[in-house]
Amino acid sequence: MNIIIVGLGKMGGNIAKKLIKDNHNVIGYDSDKNQTNIIEKSGVKIINSIEEIKTLDFSPKIVWMMLPAGEITQNTFIKLLNILSPKDIIIDGGNSNYKLTRERFNEAKLRNIDFVDCGTSGGIWGLKNGYCLTIGGEKNIYEKLRPIFNSLTPKNSNGNLYVGKSGSGHYVKMIHNGIEYGMMQAIAEGIELLRNKSEYNLDISEIVYNWKDGSVIKSWLIDLISDELNNDKNLDNFSSYVDDSGEGRWTIEESIELGVPTPVITAALFARFRSRQTNPISSKVLSAMRKGFGGHEVKNG
Repeated sequence: MNIIIVGLGKMGGNIAKKLIKDNHNVIGYDSDKNQTNIIEKSGVKIINSIEEIKTLDFSPKIVWMMLPAGEITQNTFIKLLNILSPKDIIIDGGNSNYKLTRERFNEAKLRNIDFVDCGTSGGIWGLKNGYCLTIGGEKNIYEKLRPIFNSLTPKNSNGNLYVGKSGSGHYVKMIHNGIEYGMMQAIAEGIELLRNKSEYNLDISEIVYNWKDGSVIKSWLIDLISDELNNDKNLDNFSSYVDDSGEGRWTIEESIELGVPTPVITAALFARFRSRQTNPISSKVLSAMRKGFGGHEVKNG
């Protein structure tokens, strides 16, 4: 199939390469010329502007946006609405908020342009291992796109799933990422306990490597941290600052709206917030109150 990919970064570039390997005709655009030069060597035809999509001589035009959520995705979506024709299709494969996805679906419909949301999981390993996709939108449009989705997922797997109407694909991916936050935090806390049990002098890298085989908590996340610990036992090459990309926050907002408790995911997000603070005032407040009501000693950290 013919497909245009807008955004050829770590995810979009690998998606383009994987589709090329399965004999699709891939046209790509990215504002970073260094990135387009790399991707072009894989057989992707590069265009120099989004507007150039209008000149392509096939129909319908299927455009996959693989961009960071937020302003850049919104601006690109508006540009595409202004250059595409009725019956063309936009796929948003990024981590957009599902509520914005529903709005975009309705805006596209007004111009008879079809819009599909695709929750895309697999990270930088998707090119090698395949992606896990959850797709939302109209079922008949999903069926048209199925050859593309099938090419991206592992062979003979259930990694390509139509989950429902517009927004549902991104909604499921949002919850997936919230779960990911909780799992990562639990692993991190367990490793910290191991590290602090000094009387046993535990070899953390060996223990985590042991967990990879047959344990209840064996997982891809365990595999990843095991690899890092084998290369860097104290993770000296990493900062303790942990960023978040938004989906954890949206998951917690959703839990508030639905009245569904998510204490693990919430604590995991808050742990990331704390990781970015140096000598926070809240801890000083606690220390000051303890001194005030009980005369407790104040220690300098």
